[in-house]
Amino acid sequence: MNLSFIDIGIVLAYVALTLFIGFWLSKRASKDLQAYFLGGNNIKWYYLGLSNASGMFDISGTMWTVTIVFVYGLKSAWIPWLWPVWNQIFVMVFLAIWMRRSNTMTGAQWITFRFGDGRGGRLSHIIVVVFAIVSVIGFIGYFVEGIGKFATTFFTWDLSTTILGLQLTSEQVYALIIIGITTLYTMKGGMYSVVSTEVLQFLIMTVACISIGIIAYNKVTPEQLTAVIPEGWTNLWPDWKLNLDWSETFPELNDKIGGDGYEMFGLLLMMMILKGIFASLAGPVPSYDMQRILSTRTPAEAAKMSGLTSLALFIPRYLMIGGFAILGLVYLKPELMKMGADIDFEMVLPLAIRQFVPVGIKGLLLAGLLAAFMGTFSAFINAAPAYLVNDLYKKYLNPNASNKKLVRYSYMSSLVLVLIGVMFGLFARNLNSLTLWITSSLYGGYAAANVLKWIWWRFNGMGYFYGMLGGLVASIVVPPTVRIFVPGAIDIYMYPIILAISMGASILGTLLTKSENMETLKKFYKQTRPWGFWEPVKREVIKDDPLFVPNKDFKRDAFNVVVGITWQMSMVVLPLYFLSGEYTSAWVSLGVFIGTTVLLKFFWYDHIKNIE
Repeated sequence: MNLSFIDIGIVLAYVALTLFIGFWLSKRASKDLQAYFLGGNNIKWYYLGLSNASGMFDISGTMWTVTIVFVYGLKSAWIPWLWPVWNQIFVMVFLAIWMRRSNTMTGAQWITFRFGDGRGGRLSHIIVVVFAIVSVIGFIGYFVEGIGKFATTFFTWDLSTTILGLQLTSEQVYALIIIGITTLYTMKGGMYSVVSTEVLQFLIMTVACISIGIIAYNKVTPEQLTAVIPEGWTNLWPDWKLNLDWSETFPELNDKIGGDGYEMFGLLLMMMILKGIFASLAGPVPSYDMQRILSTRTPAEAAKMSGLTSLALFIPRYLMIGGFAILGLVYLKPELMKMGADIDFEMVLPLAIRQFVPVGIKGLLLAGLLAAFMGTFSAFINAAPAYLVNDLYKKYLNPNASNKKLVRYSYMSSLVLVLIGVMFGLFARNLNSLTLWITSSLYGGYAAANVLKWIWWRFNGMGYFYGMLGGLVASIVVPPTVRIFVPGAIDIYMYPIILAISMGASILGTLLTKSENMETLKKFYKQTRPWGFWEPVKREVIKDDPLFVPNKDFKRDAFNVVVGITWQMSMVVLPLYFLSGEYTSAWVSLGVFIGTTVLLKFFWYDHIKNIE
């Protein structure tokens, strides 16, 4: 497709602006590691919240979500629970507050705060660094797959080539070019650059999302949509079996559903809820989300930042996602059928942009989606070097290294991680396979140890180390082993096995070794103030400080989590119902959104305003 000069100009202007911002902020960011990775804890919470929302608006994730809405309709609203998408609610309600009280720079440094600096603490510290690096490499591969598919739909120059004996397609070369630009400005500007460009991206994307929603609403009538979708497509509530039969309108989609492995939808939802509770209670994985929390000025601002992330993200994003999905269903079947036997439904998003978005808006949307990729990618490559430089090099190899050297090594580690992640992405099968491995297998190995670290006083550094190691090994070994006996099994069904291995390793590692030093536990408990099974430590803290008030908010937090998940879900389904012509359901969703917002105002926001 040939873009107009206006569209190309908008895209190039955005790329030039982001590079300018990165280099302009480089002097401020290179002051020290605190400035480079956390913005010196001086960035306002609402900027961080918009940045965090923008960072979750990546191209790969958006292409995947458009595909699942296209195929599964309103039931697709449940499928992002794979991540789980509502972990932001747990963070908003209480985990952001607990985490920010640590005053640390990274998740690995937080582990030392929890377990001390003994053998168990050091081993735990190292295993978190390993997990952070593996997860970042996995996500970089995920981004490579998405941005390459996206770029080749709009830029038609054949750039296929051979580098170091490796045959690269045009899709892969475009991905490398965009990743190179993103890596450059992120390396120079650090967290200041990430937040600044992502706030700009959020504004661009909001305009673009509303525009796509308007285009879809004007081009697709409810009658047109009804004619091409199967019965049950507009039904949100899940049945045990999916019960979506595309045989009459688009039979190839039945093969897609079979390939995804989502036919037993009730069982899938049960697995997602099980995973969601553990993964959400575990807290953010050591990546960009955690970095935003640690960058805030106070614990209360950390909670507000996480709440704003959900509020800013879902309605505009799903206006665009729903808009592209219904445009694709009504108009894109001939384009997709041209692909022959190997239809790539992940191409619905770029094909819809190409066919339906007018000049000017197309450039704005392309700049926004490119910005979405660059913002999310930059957030990951800003977070990951902190683990290598701050948590390995500075801690174990050169504690007295100068700030200039540390920042320079941060540049180098960013580059190395990007190169490894790109190689991983070049050999990935598709977005869905990467999504399932990251969300189900890799994160399955993370959950058990990271739940126990919050709620059980006896859980020690050795238990954490063995739990994380068991989970990490299981996430790599279990999926291929299970598929030997159950060909085609998807990763989410392996989650209980990985969770059980990790949980068993965590508990055995803890019970077979001595507990952490009581002074370390008292410091953590008094400063963090979590709820859970902390009675022996609580007694010691109160003995030293009779005025200490323990956390009694478990019931309030549990209530707010349930309300928050409902609130978040209403923001997902409201645009989908509206664009599908299900106006009664849209009004009900709006009522649920308003009601849950009021409840959160009184039972959450008013409670955390003055928290320390």
